[in-house]
Amino acid sequence: MKPIWIVDDDPSIRFVLEKALLREELPTRSFSHAGEVLQALEAAGEAGPQILISDIRMPGGSGLELLNKVKQKRPGLPVIVMTAFSDLDSAVAAFQGGAFEYLPKPFDVPHAVELIRRAVQESQREQVAEVRMQEAPEMLGQAPAMQDVFRAIGRLSQSNVTVLVTGESGSGKELVARALHRHSPRADGPFVAINTAAIPKDLLESELFGHERGAFTGAQALRRGRFEQADGGTLFLDEIGDMPFDLQTRLLRVLSDGHFYRVGGHSPVKANVRVIAATHQDLEQRVREGAFREDLFHRLNVIRLRLPALRERREDIPMLARHFLQQSARQLGVEPKRIADAALARLSCFAFPGNVRQLENICHWLTVMAPAQVVEPKDLPPEVLAEPPGAGQAEAGAPQASPPGSNEAAPPAAALEPAAPLPAVVPSQPWEAALEAQARELLASGQPGVWDALTRRFESRLILTALSLTRGRRIEAAQRLGIGRNTITRKIQELDLDE
Repeated sequence: MKPIWIVDDDPSIRFVLEKALLREELPTRSFSHAGEVLQALEAAGEAGPQILISDIRMPGGSGLELLNKVKQKRPGLPVIVMTAFSDLDSAVAAFQGGAFEYLPKPFDVPHAVELIRRAVQESQREQVAEVRMQEAPEMLGQAPAMQDVFRAIGRLSQSNVTVLVTGESGSGKELVARALHRHSPRADGPFVAINTAAIPKDLLESELFGHERGAFTGAQALRRGRFEQADGGTLFLDEIGDMPFDLQTRLLRVLSDGHFYRVGGHSPVKANVRVIAATHQDLEQRVREGAFREDLFHRLNVIRLRLPALRERREDIPMLARHFLQQSARQLGVEPKRIADAALARLSCFAFPGNVRQLENICHWLTVMAPAQVVEPKDLPPEVLAEPPGAGQAEAGAPQASPPGSNEAAPPAAALEPAAPLPAVVPSQPWEAALEAQARELLASGQPGVWDALTRRFESRLILTALSLTRGRRIEAAQRLGIGRNTITRKIQELDLDE
């Protein structure tokens, strides 16, 4: 790991932080003034620090000036600003300059270490995401339905219009959002993604809009929300259909006039953000049920871009499978597996209820579990072999209807319609049948706590599998599972998986 750089003219502060971080096995490098840091950054090249911790008031240049210069050179570097002058102006100036967090002196050392660890985790998460974006193509697809999506992205490339991406879970909606951002006038700005269904309701408001210091228990410092983090760029709101109803009102206000208030705040904050939303749900039905605001739906539904399910683009399966096998091999540091034509044919007949994400997971599984370098049909995972050949070949009809109207050039009709609903009954996979048998046995025996026992085993197996694939990297494992880094840490402790 890269070292944590500490800059403070007070040697006692540097000493305390160095010793505290040394106990946590975190490497450090210390400086006494801003000029030393800037010189070291120039000399470090691509190396540099993992995060920077800087005092505000120092001789020879303030921490805020240093923050500004560092952000110009390394915009992705998290900077924690600390000062003995705990006034509002310093806090506001720090966050406006792009600081990760604000730490008033005197500080509690365990709290400071926890804050630093959070900044390190955030930095590592961003590095993993950046490497993935650089290594992997934006999107792959030769099928006509995917070519329609590519054409739609091209037509929207010079637009800032709000886009609603629809499609089944696992079909790649975030990839579409990233492509829209990368080819937009905002490409040099940040791309910030948040899954509104994955964050508890009582925390989602603070995640989106930030909070003022003291706004609630545990709010020890001012925190910028995702809207502020995405300033000048794009905010991707995934699973928007699951957003709590009361927060939908606040989101509508931001989309209407571009202003919002932090939790506990009294001054409006301007949001210069392009919003791209995504959902696997039928929002019109959610509106009819009273679970989604109609006015918010129309505000989001300026351009609707429909992403096809994998079963509608089966000709892309061989190309995607080879790509994911190569990608998995790079991540695990092994020789890429090759897949026989017969195995590809069997794979292409599978229904893929989990879409492209499920195909990616299968390729990870094959990289680890397939016994030979060439994957044969018998090596495919149980869920593929359990489905009779051709069972997933039912053709999906492409509904034809006009796209929602707007001032923008409308994308092709094939890319704009809501996805066809999934069948009412999905055939059970072998593991589901085994789970049902185990549940029946425990319930019939009258054993107490069946729910907790099976849930514990299920969560343990999921987390251990993810950690195995990521070689113990918790942040990457959490990303693959679709949960937060705090959640996976808490679950590992609750389930005694540290041992």
